[in-house]
Amino acid sequence: MAPLIRFTLLALYLALAAPLPVLAPPELRQPLWLALALGLALVLAATSERVLLDSSGLAVGHPGWCAWLLRRGWQLPWTQIEAITPVRTSQGGRVFYLRQGDRQLLLPQRIERFEAFLERLSQETGLDTASIGRISPPWTYQTLAVLCALMLAGELLALVRMGSG
Repeated sequence: MAPLIRFTLLALYLALAAPLPVLAPPELRQPLWLALALGLALVLAATSERVLLDSSGLAVGHPGWCAWLLRRGWQLPWTQIEAITPVRTSQGGRVFYLRQGDRQLLLPQRIERFEAFLERLSQETGLDTASIGRISPPWTYQTLAVLCALMLAGELLALVRMGSG
C-alpha cells in the first residue's frame, strides 16, 4: 500500500479513536485503551498488504505477522492472466479485476509506483492497461492527511490544556 494512503488511514483511525479513552468515565478508560490498541493493530494489519512482482507473476498478500488473520492473499502467473475487467463502484469509480478463467482477482490500485506496476503488467501479459487509473486521485488522500494531522494537533493541544488547567 502506498505510504500516503497507509499514513492517512492510520492517522484517521487515531484522530477518531484516540480521544475516546481520555474522555471516557474512569471505569471505561482501561477497556478503551485496550480496544484502541487492538483497533490500531487491526488497521496496521489491513494497511500492510503487499504486492510482489517477479519474473513468474504477481502475488498479493500480507506479511506473516497478520496473514493468518486476514487470509486474503493470492498469486497469479503472468501467463494465466487472460483479461482485465473494469467494474463500476457504487461511488462512481472503477475497479479492475484480473481474469483467469472463471476466477477474478481484484487488481491492486492503492500501491506505490502504480504507473510502473501497470507498465510491468502490460509488458508481462500483453494486455492494454492504458484505461486503468488509481481508484481515487492522490489529492483526496493528501487532503484527508492534512485534515487528520490538524485533528490530531487539535486533540493534542486540548489534552495539553486539560492537563495544565
